[in-house]
Amino acid sequence: MKEQRDSKPAGFNQPSPVRGLEDFPPFRDMQIKVLELDDEWSRIRILLPLNEKTRNPGGSMFGGSMASLADPVAALACGWRFQQYSVWTRNLSLDFQREGRTDLELRFEFDSLQHTAIAEELARHNRATPLFEYAYYLADGRLCARVQNRVAIRRKGYVAGSSGAL
Repeated sequence: MKEQRDSKPAGFNQPSPVRGLEDFPPFRDMQIKVLELDDEWSRIRILLPLNEKTRNPGGSMFGGSMASLADPVAALACGWRFQQYSVWTRNLSLDFQREGRTDLELRFEFDSLQHTAIAEELARHNRATPLFEYAYYLADGRLCARVQNRVAIRRKGYVAGSSGAL
């Protein structure tokens, strides 16, 4: 794991993005562990432990914990890459494939083709709303849940309704 020390996404006042993610207040109680975060935010792996804070009454991973962790990942990656824009999650969905009875690993990748497509759309329209697909995996490597996350990337100072739809 390589920690990035020079550039930080907006809102992270930590020595590194790894510490920023692990210490982010909504994640702190979940006791997440960043397993991998490369310098370009193109590959992110985060461990979501099954514990008393993340376990549902049935003994498996609480879907709300999974959604809470999955929510900002794509937006943070976009925020790091497109720092001159405001970025937020537009919508998020999880498709649960298997019960999460182990620690889970969130795996996110931001490939160069998608980066280029977003950059071109921003150059043309000063806005983009890309869809990212990533997933959670059980400790044995099997798919647990698919994540679809649509991110809104807008010019700074954007006000909804001032230039059309979100």
